[in-house]
Amino acid sequence: MDAATRHATPKTPVTQPTSEPARPPIRFRGRSFMATVLAPVPPVAEWLGDLDALNRRAPNFFAGRPVILDLAGLRLTREDLDGLLAELAVRRIAILGIEGAPPVILTPELPPALSGGRPAGEVATPGEDAPAEPAAKEIARSLILDAPVRSGQTVLHLEGDVTVLGAVASGAEVIAGGSIHVYGALRGRAVAGAAGNPGARIWCRRFEPELVAIDGLYRAADDLDPTFQGQAVEVRLVEDAIKLSLFERG
Repeated sequence: MDAATRHATPKTPVTQPTSEPARPPIRFRGRSFMATVLAPVPPVAEWLGDLDALNRRAPNFFAGRPVILDLAGLRLTREDLDGLLAELAVRRIAILGIEGAPPVILTPELPPALSGGRPAGEVATPGEDAPAEPAAKEIARSLILDAPVRSGQTVLHLEGDVTVLGAVASGAEVIAGGSIHVYGALRGRAVAGAAGNPGARIWCRRFEPELVAIDGLYRAADDLDPTFQGQAVEVRLVEDAIKLSLFERG
C-alpha cells in the first residue's frame, strides 16, 4: 500500500437535511355547557342572606358549578360590582361570566361579559293559528340507568326524563330536562324540569333527599315536611310552589 493510500482520510458521508413533520393546526371547537344563573335582586344584602340560608341547607350546592351572574335587575357602580363579587368569592361561588351589566363597569380583570344566553332547551311558543307539530317530534328522549347513582356522581340529561332503577346516594345528583323516576331511595339531589319545564315531576320509592327542584324552584331537606320521610313520594309544582304527595307503591 503506497503512502498516498495510507494517509488518505475517509470521506464523511453527505446526509440530506431532513424536514421536521408539519405541526397540526390549532383547532377551535365549539361546546355547549350548562351553567347556573344567579340573578341578584335588591336589596342585595337581603339577597345574600337568602343565599346564605340556601348554602346552610345545601352546603355543596354550588360546589364545582359554573355560575353566570345576571345583573340585569340591578343598577351597580364598579365599586358595587367589586363588592358583590367579593361576597360571592367568600361563599366559594365561582363566577364564569357576567350578563346584563353596563360595559362601563366591566374591566379586563373581571369575569367576561356574556350576552345572548337563554334557558336550556327553550322552545318557541307557536301562535294560535300555527299548525300543530307532528306528535313524533314532541316525544322526549329518556335516559334509563340500571345501576345506582353513587355519591359524588352527577347525571345530566336535558333531553328528557331520567329513570334510575336503583338508588340515588347521598352526595349524588340527577338533573333532567323532564321528570325523574327513582325506583330506589332518593338520598341525593334531584333537579327536574331543568330545561324550563314546570310540568316535570319527581317520583321515588323512598324519599330521603338532600334537595329537590323543579323548573328552578328548590327545596332543601330542612324545608321539606318530615312526615314524607322514607315514603313513596311524588314531587310537583303547584302555583309556583313545591308540593309533595304520597303515591301507592307498586
